[in-house]
Formats: sequence, structure tokens, C-alpha cells
Amino acid sequence: QVQLVESGGELVQAGGSLRLSCAASGRTFSSYAMGWFRQAPGKEREFVSAVSWSVSSQYYADSVKGRFTISRDNAKNAVYLQMNSLKPEDAAVYYCAAGESGVNMRARKWDYWGQGTQVTVSS
Repeated sequence: QVQLVESGGELVQAGGSLRLSCAASGRTFSSYAMGWFRQAPGKEREFVSAVSWSVSSQYYADSVKGRFTISRDNAKNAVYLQMNSLKPEDAAVYYCAAGESGVNMRARKWDYWGQGTQVTVSS
């Protein structure tokens, strides 16, 4: 199976920046889509961003567009999420995901998940 490990989550003040990393190991394919989801207490897991390995197309939720940037490094088997201008509502556990069927905004369509990394934003 594919294993995903997130890192980089921490406490940051509102307006600050943070960079999350996701390292993939095990079975990997250049055609896998990679994405980021987040889940706050009492809420459903929501789509944040995604990128296609084959085409390098980028997708963002409206709530983060213009503030977050997704990127990938195929040589390192890694995907990143640069988060700028953070807001208190961005606080959540952020999950890295890999999908065999391409980019999708629905969490249930993704095949592999990391354990998550906690992002806390203080006002």
C-alpha cells in the first residue's frame, strides 16, 4: 500500500504562514493525484487543495484560494501546502491524500490517507 506522512503543523498567529509537507512511500505512480483535506472538531472533512501528478494542474477550495499554494516534488515523492494569511477558521487537522482516479473534492473518492497534522491559529 501507499503510506503518507504529514508534518509541519504547529501553532501560528493569525496572519502568519505555515508550510505543510507530505512524504509518500511504498507503491507510487506518476499518475496519482495528491491532495490536502482538513477537519475541524465537530465538522466534516473538507477539501482544501489538490494537484495532478501527470499534468500538474492545481485546484483550491474557495475558502483558501489566493492564500494557499500546493506544490509537488516528484524526485522526493512529496507534496507541500504553503499557507499564508492564516485565519482562525483555518485551524484543523490537515490530512494528505492520494488518489488513483484523479482529483476529486469529495473525501470518499480518495484512496490513501495520512495520519494528519494539527494546525492551530491564534487570534
